[in-house]
Amino acid sequence: MTKILILSSSKSMLNSLGERLRFENFATAEAESLPSAREMCRTATFDAAIVDGEMEIADMGLPIIVVTRNPDVNSAVEALRHGAIDYLSAPIDMNRLLMSLRNLGEDATTEAEAPQRTVRHTSRRTNCATQPIIGSSEAIEHVRRMIRRVAPSDARVLVLGENGTGKELVARWLHLKSARSAAPFVEVNCAAIPAELIESELFGHEKGSFTSAVKQRKGKFELADGGTLFMDEIGDMSLSAQAKVLRALQENKITRVGGDRDIAVDVRVVAATNKDIRNEIRLGHFREDLYHRLSVIEIDVPPLRERRDDIALLVDHFIEEICSRQGVESKSIDSDAVELLASRPWTGNIRELHNVVERLIILSDERITADAVRLYCRG
Repeated sequence: MTKILILSSSKSMLNSLGERLRFENFATAEAESLPSAREMCRTATFDAAIVDGEMEIADMGLPIIVVTRNPDVNSAVEALRHGAIDYLSAPIDMNRLLMSLRNLGEDATTEAEAPQRTVRHTSRRTNCATQPIIGSSEAIEHVRRMIRRVAPSDARVLVLGENGTGKELVARWLHLKSARSAAPFVEVNCAAIPAELIESELFGHEKGSFTSAVKQRKGKFELADGGTLFMDEIGDMSLSAQAKVLRALQENKITRVGGDRDIAVDVRVVAATNKDIRNEIRLGHFREDLYHRLSVIEIDVPPLRERRDDIALLVDHFIEEICSRQGVESKSIDSDAVELLASRPWTGNIRELHNVVERLIILSDERITADAVRLYCRG
């Protein structure tokens, strides 16, 4: 049973929220002060804490959900710094709160039920978990809801969005939240492979099947057997390769280049493209039957200009991540600098924002100021 610590100086919040959560089959404990909460964490194990945003928010060594009557960007950033996985305004949206808590419970159950994972797979899961989907806007909440709803199924998913919006991250979370999470997550960028090699890359080849085929080689479909194959930029694939992918999806079988033997594969395919795929079909560049095979579910990842309210959270996350990776002390950023960043067009989306933040960290002094943004982030 998921155990929740509720921290608030308000007895009415402690009582009403505790009663509701117990009704929903959560175990709860209540604390009226931060010292009391810390002491309870030393003597008992909790899966998460719900913290009243009117109190001091501190790192308690477990995921926290902040509930506040006065939401603003600065308090949201501060909550994120201390491990917040969600940031809610009062009165509480109980559906969203319960979804966040149950999601935590599912993660704990998955870990408990899979003690035999190899080091390789555990590492992949850990790396994925360190790259959260950052944001609290309705647009990004919709993406999270879609992931939670779709991931447990084996349905194929087509992820749509501009370059740099985080389509690969969505694919990784679909894998992580699925029953296949202990199996491989294999990715292939269809745009980065020459047309004459894409079939070998996907389906493998037999020794001697072409000039440079000096030994047998497994393709991505075989390598992803039992797991998830992420086919990025699928709109750039040749029509010949599309026909073979269609057969693989229809029959759950592939044939290596130069081979004559069918090989059964059990793969969930998640595809992504930055193109208008329906227009590509009209132009004759993409097979309509393959589109319908791939798009059982479609997830649209919004561009950054449609979720500007998330920029402050993203900037703070990138500062912490980049400074940690570079082994330097974390830098603060002025609020007017954040406002300037939020006003930019961000044609390169999150990837561009990440690069800009890294540039500011390298070129700025202790604080990142609005002047630094103007100086180093022109255009």
